[in-house]
Formats: sequence, structure tokens, C-alpha cells
Amino acid sequence: MRPLTLPLQQPPRKDAAFLGVERSARGLRWVERLAASQAHLGAAIAQRHNLPEIIGRLLAARDVSLEAVPDVLNPTIRALCPDPATLTDMEKAAERLARAVAAREAIAIFGDYDVDGASSSALLYRFLASHGLKPRIYIPDRLTEGYGPNSEAIASLIGDGASLIVTVDCGSTGFEPLAVAAKRGVDVVVVDHHQVNDELPPAHAIVNPNRQDCLSGQGHLCAAGVTFLLCIALQRKLRANGFYGKAKAPDLLGWLDLVALATVCDVVPLKGVNRAFVVQGLKVLRDRQNPGLKALCDAAGVNKPPTPYTLGFMLGPRINAGGRIGDAGLGARLLATSDDLEAGQIAQTLDRLNRERREIELRTVEEAAAWADKALLEDPNCPIIVAGSPEWHKGLVGLAASRLTDRFQRPSLIFSHDEASGDATGSARSIAGVDIGAAVRGAVEAGLAKKGGGHAMAAGVTVVQAGMGAFAAYMREALGASYRAAAAVATLAVDGALTPRSATLELAGQLEHAGPFGQGNPAPRFCLPSVRLTMLKEFSGGHFRCALQSADGAQISAVAFRAAQSELGTALERGRDLACHVAGRLTRDEWGGRNRVEFQIEDVAAAQ
Repeated sequence: MRPLTLPLQQPPRKDAAFLGVERSARGLRWVERLAASQAHLGAAIAQRHNLPEIIGRLLAARDVSLEAVPDVLNPTIRALCPDPATLTDMEKAAERLARAVAAREAIAIFGDYDVDGASSSALLYRFLASHGLKPRIYIPDRLTEGYGPNSEAIASLIGDGASLIVTVDCGSTGFEPLAVAAKRGVDVVVVDHHQVNDELPPAHAIVNPNRQDCLSGQGHLCAAGVTFLLCIALQRKLRANGFYGKAKAPDLLGWLDLVALATVCDVVPLKGVNRAFVVQGLKVLRDRQNPGLKALCDAAGVNKPPTPYTLGFMLGPRINAGGRIGDAGLGARLLATSDDLEAGQIAQTLDRLNRERREIELRTVEEAAAWADKALLEDPNCPIIVAGSPEWHKGLVGLAASRLTDRFQRPSLIFSHDEASGDATGSARSIAGVDIGAAVRGAVEAGLAKKGGGHAMAAGVTVVQAGMGAFAAYMREALGASYRAAAAVATLAVDGALTPRSATLELAGQLEHAGPFGQGNPAPRFCLPSVRLTMLKEFSGGHFRCALQSADGAQISAVAFRAAQSELGTALERGRDLACHVAGRLTRDEWGGRNRVEFQIEDVAAAQ
């Protein structure tokens, strides 16, 4: 039977703002995501593939073609996984690792301290361990060693007997450390995905779909995705060499839970094989075969089938907590272990560290926000918030920058000052249309920063404290034009209008069918026109719980996360019992055994 279609209230098209909202509480102009020129595609998708009208519209608005619909709605590894050999240096990397496996060499895995690095390290560890090897995982300390390989650590790994070093989620810019390995006659295989320039460090192989001479078209992969392709290539090479004989090769699909975790947490675009990684990886995670992930789910209170939210907001932050304020290697050890007791102990430690992280982060954000409020009173058009303090934890400045960017709708760069060294280490987050990574690299080239890099939406940088004034001035100048252009067209894309009565569990299920949602495949956003806020209550963490009622008396429960002391929160408090338009996402609320819909408020505007 054909699924029910949703009757959407369609406001005037043309160039009119959605529901007439030219400037919302967050200063955004609401626009319809589905362009008029795409409306016919949405109808064609629904008709050809026997889908509800709303799903056809959602897919069309996300540039899904008629032919691609089956792979988008049912993404499989078989259909979407690229040939690993299309990545530059992949065959060289697989051949070198195959020799190491056959010769049972001592292999060291050098990973990053975030979720992607931990997942990549654990994935490669599990593959090698399944072939009888005992590789060593080394995760650098975020505070004392910083990102990527360093000369001392590389020399130490070689001194401990490593004859092959594989860097995962790092290494593409490690010129000096990799030169140390080359001088000592030790091969290094780099497995990475970060943006790099033409010049590459000395290594036996550098597998990075974002290197300039890689034409694979797989630059959207996270490091764990690249590592998974390496495992495919390596298994293929071992099979061709007769390594397995009559024995069965390990089932690589059984490790997709690690790839899914990294794909969601590293916020890479959910397109192509990344969609298959997440969909299929969630199925693997549901079986809880990885002791570390099972223990972490238990510690986080995950008691229902996992979703991308589970990965990104429940498991990921706990794994990251080790690298931010504790032992950087905890995450990788948790994901790599096969010991249930060890997994449980590490999971409990990470859960505790995550609670501590939240408390420290909240203080940092509020202090930085107070500074930003004062600075923006003096210059409301300032293109970037730059703030720093010796009191702010070096491992949490990135999270603080992300929160400030969300709050003030402009790039933010938050520093932790090290009084002993005289350096300030900062992390930046940006908005669409403002390339923060390019600006940071420009500052390094201009001699205003000691080191730094990143991509359009995020970057890291180290600056001498004495030069902070000149650095901040450079960043304001570098970002001024692009910020003004982005701010002039700051919009909130909306997929349609609902009423509280039409926001049903059935509709929520239909929307989930178009997932998983994330970077590159934004979650559906709808408006509830002319509703009244009949209840508003703040709860721990600065969140608001609300009730929204339409003119026909129908109500829907709603929540506004981290809204306290923000423009959104202020508008909600002032709008009690007043008619307003509310924009946000329709979700399932299954807390405490309930099964109902809930509206997550993202913005609000007065109903004209």
C-alpha cells in the first residue's frame, strides 16, 4: 500500500522569506530549502519510487537524482564502496603491510587523539591482530605533544623495535618526524584524510584522498574510512599471495561499527560510501560485538537501537574526553580491546571524564561568551571572536569555539595561554562561506603564527602570546569580506510547514527513512506556524522544555537545547502566550519508555 503523504502548508514561493520571516530571534532569514526549479524532481522521485511526497521533496532538496534514490535510501557497501586501488599509493601501502604481516614484523600504529584517530587505530589493530600480530598503538598527548607524529615519539617507537610505522588520521604534514624514520631506515605508511599542499613528507606511502595528486574522488572519507579501504586492499593482497590458504579471512564488515562511529563524529559528508558506512555500521553496533563499544553504551545508558545521535552525542564525546582532559590513549584502547573487564573499566573512566569535561566546558563557554558580548558591543560587525585565557583548558578550546560560533553566528577562535612557554594554542570554528583554515594558513605564511592549519570550517593554531594583537588583526582583515558576505545572506533552510496535529509518529518514521542525517545530508527542518508557547521551563544544562499549541488546540512537546542566555532563549521567555513561528526538527522522544514525537526548537520568530 502506498504510504500516506503529508499535506504541507506551502507559503508563497518566488523569493519571499518562508512565512515572511526576514529576521528571526537568531538574526536569520527563513528560506525554503527546496528551490522552485526542484519541485518537479521531488514529485518525480515520489512517483517513480512509490514514496511519500515529503520524502520525494526532501531528497530533491538534497540534490538526490532519480537514479540515485535506491542507493540513498538503502545504501550498501557492495554498491557504494570504491575500489581501494583508485587511491594514490594504496597498492604500495597494502604491499608493504602484506610483507610485514607475512614476516610478522613489529608494527607501530601512531594515531590521533580524537574519535576518528582512535577508531582508525583500533580498526587497523584488530585487522593485524586477527592475523597473529601484536601491533603497538601510540596516541600522543594533546597537551604535551600536540597533533600528529613528533620526532621524539617516532624515535622512541623505533628504539622499541618498530620496523614499520603506520600513522592514521595524521602524518600528511609530519615532515621532521617522518624524516627521522627515513634516516633510521624505518618505513612509514601514512593513512590520512586532511587537506595538504603539493609537498609531502618522506614516507613509503601516503594514502590520503585529499592529496593533490589523488584523483579517486573520495575526499569526503574520514580517516577510518580510508583505513577500512586499506584493510580491503591488504586482505586482497594477502589472499593473492596465498597467505590464507584454506583458512577464512576475517570479516571486515564486522568492524563497520568503528567506521560508522568515526564517520559521524568527524562530521564528514554523509554521501557515497559514507552513508553505507553509517547505516551498515549501526547494524553491527546493534549486535554489540565490540566489547569496548558495548561497555561504553552501557556506561552512557544507551538502552535502545543506536542511531547517528547515539554515535555523535553519546559515545563520541566520551571517547574524546580521554584526549581532552585525561589519558589520550584511553579511547583507542577501549575500541581495540577484546577483554570485557578492561573495556568496562575504561568505559567507566571515560564516562567520569566526560562529566568533568562538561563542567569545565560550560565555565569556559560562559567566560568566553561574556568577553565576546563586551567586544561585540564595541564592534557589532567584528568578523571573528578571538579570546584567550591561561585559565581555559587546552583540550576544550575547540568545543568552546564551536559553542560560541553557534551562539554568535560568526567564526570563533579560542585560545589557551601557556604562561610557561609564552605560547597560546587555539582552536577555531567557522560558518558557511568563511574559510577559517585558509586564513590560519595565511597567518602562518605571514609569520604571525608559529604553526597552524585546518579546513574551511575548523582550524588549529599556535601563536606567541606577545604577537596575539597582530595575529587577531590579521584574522579580522582576512575574514572581513567573506564574513560580511555570509552575514548578509544568513539564512535558515526550511523543508516545509507542519501543525502540531500533523506531527505524528508515522511522519517521524517516514522522515527517518531518508536518513542517516548529518554533514552533507541535513536533517529535515520544519516550521510550526502561529503556535503559542503555553509552557516554558528551564532544566539543567541551560535547556528549555516547552509546550506549543496551535489554534485548533493541538499541542506538541518541545525542547530548546542550550537556549538559556541566548537570543533564542530570550525570545522564548518573552513570547509566552504570544503567537509565534517556531522552526526546528521533529524527533522521537523515547525517554522513560515513552514513544511520542517531540519538536527540537532551533529558532523562533514573531507571527506577523
